[in-house]
Amino acid sequence: MKIAVACGGTGGHIFPGLATAQVLADRGHEVTLWMAGKDVEAQALEGWPGRTIQVPAQGFPTRFSLRGVQSAWSLAKAVRTVRRLMIKEQPEVLLAMGSYASVGPVGAAISLRIPYVLHEANVVPGRAIKFFSRRAGAICGCFEETRYYLRGRDLIITGMPLRRPVVEAARRHAPHAGGKHFHLLVMGGSRGAHALNELISEALIHLHRRGVGIEVTHLTGTEDEMWVENRYDTAGLLHTVRAFTNRIEDLYARADFAICRSGASTCAELAAFALPALLVPFPFAVKNHQMANARVLEKAGAADVVPESDLTVEWLTTYIERMCRVEERRISMARAAAEWAYTDGAERLADQVERQAR
Repeated sequence: MKIAVACGGTGGHIFPGLATAQVLADRGHEVTLWMAGKDVEAQALEGWPGRTIQVPAQGFPTRFSLRGVQSAWSLAKAVRTVRRLMIKEQPEVLLAMGSYASVGPVGAAISLRIPYVLHEANVVPGRAIKFFSRRAGAICGCFEETRYYLRGRDLIITGMPLRRPVVEAARRHAPHAGGKHFHLLVMGGSRGAHALNELISEALIHLHRRGVGIEVTHLTGTEDEMWVENRYDTAGLLHTVRAFTNRIEDLYARADFAICRSGASTCAELAAFALPALLVPFPFAVKNHQMANARVLEKAGAADVVPESDLTVEWLTTYIERMCRVEERRISMARAAAEWAYTDGAERLADQVERQAR
């Protein structure tokens, strides 16, 4: 079967799309990735053995204005270009991961009556998902709460497709007994987060000076890596500081607790490793979707949530010390996370793609 997967644009769409594409390819299908040609895609696709096609990426116009008219014209042009490519490639079904880069491929698929499957990673669906859901063969997602936004259209819960190394590590992982030091994982998202880096590092140094046994692994983003490293070095705090990592699964497996953003992939990975967390949603996310994601894990008992605007060094110091000392709370959160987790999201989504082409 010839399958097109439109997952270009951002890492939050590329990696789940790639994970599902790998499952489909392993099942013997001819899978082609339809990408936007962004720099982030090249690194993500290293090792992908199949074909890729670069297509023009254009999202929906946001308002009626000169720029909006130009955007609408660019979108129509993009759909025509992708339509010609689809006529040539003749995919039997399209999987679209919901980014702006999937708008052209879905528009072309509709015009050619090619069935398509949508996947929404977040609680709050994006504009592309809401617009195209009316004609989709299947709408898949990670959160039951997404049903509210789809106004009666059916939602199939598949979970988040996770990268194979993450899934394999999560399935091997067993929460370990606490060691000499409380091991904290701090992540500010793909671009880092200066406010988090500053507040958390200061709180950890305060705790270290008070004799609280803490080890930190801190992903800072490129801009803050050196000064955070120097700060921990000067304080004598046991630490590992990196700008980013390609092996996040190793860090999850070592950690007792995490402080991080609440993108959909991060939420799914935390749950897969049964790792309790304090979630600090990115405050400028579209439609505040990270807060919506975080509240679901909070309601499940798998995480605590605090808005970035409420963070202070004093609050963090008290909170981290309590989590360090109250193991029962961490165990309870870990159990709740494990109950919420899906580690077979890629397989579940691949099943839906296959069904639509039959």
